[in-house]
Amino acid sequence: MTILKDVEARGTHHCETTALGVLLRHEGLDLSEPMLFGLGSGLSFVYWDGKGMAFPFLGGRVRPFELTRNLAARLGLTLTVKETTSARRAWENVAAPIDAGRPVGLQLDCYHLDYFRSKVHFGGHVVAMYGYDEHEAHLVDTDQQGGAVRTGRAGLALARAERGPMTARNRSFTIALPARPLPWQDQVIPAIRDCADAFLSAPIANLGHRGIEKAGAKVPGWLSRAAEPRRDLPQAALLMESGGTGGALFRALYRDFLDECTRLVDDQTLRTGHRLYAEAAVLWTDVSALIAKAGESGDAAHLERAGAILHDLSRVERAAMRALRRL
Repeated sequence: MTILKDVEARGTHHCETTALGVLLRHEGLDLSEPMLFGLGSGLSFVYWDGKGMAFPFLGGRVRPFELTRNLAARLGLTLTVKETTSARRAWENVAAPIDAGRPVGLQLDCYHLDYFRSKVHFGGHVVAMYGYDEHEAHLVDTDQQGGAVRTGRAGLALARAERGPMTARNRSFTIALPARPLPWQDQVIPAIRDCADAFLSAPIANLGHRGIEKAGAKVPGWLSRAAEPRRDLPQAALLMESGGTGGALFRALYRDFLDECTRLVDDQTLRTGHRLYAEAAVLWTDVSALIAKAGESGDAAHLERAGAILHDLSRVERAAMRALRRL
């Protein structure tokens, strides 16, 4: 049995930034969740409605683990990633660093975790593990999922080995700071510019501001698209607003990141970007509320209104990212 001490479970919203915060604080670098999200250029958008999908998916972040890779590269961190198809090696890959005094990040499918309240498959979930005994693993998850939690080792093994969309092969990772860490304050502008450039130059129309525009055209038809509108639409709205997004499909986190940046950098263009993302966050919350109302009432007028707001959001976010790209 090994349980690391002084591991703090904060009131965080997003799984990947939650795990990164645990690992980095252990190394002596304490950054807010919005700062971690922004330094990792985490904001994005995708509208996805692939074959076999029960209902369309609206995503507001980059792909799972991309934020971690971005952050490590930007801050000069040593990111050690291990993957394996062996259950024995997978356990060794997490037990060894914990035994040596270092917490470990895990990417897994949350469906198999004992404490998870919503039993749905999602293979891009990330947690920090800081201890174990013969039967259980000690994890830090988001505040919504309980913060410092425990789960059975058998279920954890299933979660890590699950195959399907966004899963990884028993992925575990550790982070170490360099002997001379790069000043993170110097990296906020490059992180903002990179995020803006990726958002504006997305290669397909499902992504970035064009993806939001596409969502504006598709959402008004969601009542007929849904097999069970009273279930599917409120569930989609819940995922947008409180499904680990920090509110407003990650726009509230990015707004708060830009707010922190305005206190570090005196720049009118940066303040413009912050103002526009503050506006966008409010509008995204409005969209999710309208989608939920449409599912509950069966009234398509709510979806028409949501579609109109999404068209506005495409313009707002494009303007914000064009400004931020000029920093």
